[in-house]
Amino acid sequence: MSDASPGSLSRAIRAYPTLLRVGFADAVAYRVEFLIWILTTNMPLVMLAMMRAVARDAPLGNFGQAEFTAYYLVGLLVRLLTGVWVGYELINDIRQGTIAMRLLRPIHPLFAYSAENVAALPLRGLVTLPLVGVMLLVLQPGQLTHDPVLIAIFVIGVALAWAITFLIQASIGALGFHIESSYSVSELYFGLFSVFSGYLIPLELFPKWVQHINAWLPFRFQMGFPVEVMIGHLSRAQALRDLGMSAIWTAAFFGILNFLWRTGVKRYQAYGG
Repeated sequence: MSDASPGSLSRAIRAYPTLLRVGFADAVAYRVEFLIWILTTNMPLVMLAMMRAVARDAPLGNFGQAEFTAYYLVGLLVRLLTGVWVGYELINDIRQGTIAMRLLRPIHPLFAYSAENVAALPLRGLVTLPLVGVMLLVLQPGQLTHDPVLIAIFVIGVALAWAITFLIQASIGALGFHIESSYSVSELYFGLFSVFSGYLIPLELFPKWVQHINAWLPFRFQMGFPVEVMIGHLSRAQALRDLGMSAIWTAAFFGILNFLWRTGVKRYQAYGG
């Protein structure tokens, strides 16, 4: 019942608006937990205070106090728009056996998980819209790009960042079909993300050899890339090239998730799950 056949896909597309309404109702019902999640996504503000203090006397590379302010405010915006929790939810459903009920439904469970995460975006808008207002008031005109092409790339880059993050987390969740230590993998992933995505420190401040390696890793495209586009650190050509890399990573993790899911469900059913 959890196949991805054309018939299943068409059913999922027709049912998606309903799934979104249900997901939004759940987000409203669990608004306290949702607010706690929002409040714990404040590390960019903590790093902003620290890095502004460090840059008080002299800039670090291309970053002075004003540049750090722009970077971390845009970073917080991107993080709020792209954060997902599907990995932990999927791991819990597998461990508790509730994934069996999702597998019996006519809609692929991953469509339902994605709808639950997308449906929370309106509530995040209650936080992100004031943040945008603060950015417009605090930042100087030259600190954000005014190029309509780069702004469009930023929007698409944020959408692909959400997709990459969802697919990575869902892949880690699907590892729960195969191994017992999937929580450990999730914690390792978040540690790598925090360092190599630009979540804590702008990637431009890393040594050049680290930047060269990181250019081929997926983490930068989950956050650092769209931030760099919005603060004007990339040309059109560079941004388009990196947007292509974002699309490649999206496709790659879609294939990884598809493999882990199919083999995991077969294993789960073989053992009487």
